[in-house]
Amino acid sequence: MEPRSIGRPAGSFQQPLSAGEIVAMAERAFGAPAVSAVELGGGLYNTTYRVELPSRETVVLRVAPEPGRQFRIERELMRNEHVSLPFFAPIARLMPRTLFADWTRDIAGRDYVFQTFLPGIPAPQGLRSYPRPQWTAFYRDLGALARTVHEVRGPAFGPVAGPAFATWSEAVLTYFADTAADLTDAGLDASDIRAVARLAEQRRVVLDEITEPRLLHGDLWTANVLLSPGAPEPLIDGVLDHDRASWGDPAADWSQYAASRPDPVRDAFWAAYGRPADTAQVRWRALVYRARHLGAVRLERHRLGNTDGVAASYLELRAVLDALAA
Repeated sequence: MEPRSIGRPAGSFQQPLSAGEIVAMAERAFGAPAVSAVELGGGLYNTTYRVELPSRETVVLRVAPEPGRQFRIERELMRNEHVSLPFFAPIARLMPRTLFADWTRDIAGRDYVFQTFLPGIPAPQGLRSYPRPQWTAFYRDLGALARTVHEVRGPAFGPVAGPAFATWSEAVLTYFADTAADLTDAGLDASDIRAVARLAEQRRVVLDEITEPRLLHGDLWTANVLLSPGAPEPLIDGVLDHDRASWGDPAADWSQYAASRPDPVRDAFWAAYGRPADTAQVRWRALVYRARHLGAVRLERHRLGNTDGVAASYLELRAVLDALAA
């Protein structure tokens, strides 16, 4: 069995597995070697394979990056996803089932899981087969899904697997501190992130108006949604990759950030989800959350070698800082 891996430059963040490693993982999980393994594209963090096994349905093998290559804000995301699974029960029918998880790291030095294979079409690809006006059905369903997730209440703030924080401001400020440290380690200027953190610290009472932790998917948007093949309109048939799940303010979730860009089609998201209240506190928190996302986006762009995107993040964050300081 020779795995088919995506060709990437040497030293790329996503590293392939050897045939021996995939065989060993399959034998540990199912007592049988893999017949074939094809790496799947689309994701930017884990390395993912569609694996065929003898006398068994197709499965998906997801392998985390080596621990030493993980940023602080992304540490042990696969374990966080696993711990989060029970809380996603309201949308479990749309999610892959985990068949086996191994945190020993004694095969490839990396965490891995086997999951069921969902046959849907990735939304970025599938949406293109529909006239754009029909996309409103998709964004309406996405808004309803986000609302369902956000209705789940939690015990504390922060990543589901921990660390846990008693207040929302502690969770937000810790995330900013970790992001700044990651940027510094990557050789990037983190002064704007630290400036946002100082402003957030000064007005942490506004953050702490959020007193009830709600479940956040962390990455619920088109890249992590599958569409039903052949449906008369874009119908969501699968939800993937909740490894960034946390407890916090629903307004801080990635879906709210992604839906905030003015667009008549995306407005269907808000029609299903409900528009946030328009108050000075809500607008101020939204700016803080935007800065939070931009810090993470900067790190990802740097990892991908997107120097123009990194530069653009500084301009975007400058505008956020100006608005926060106004």
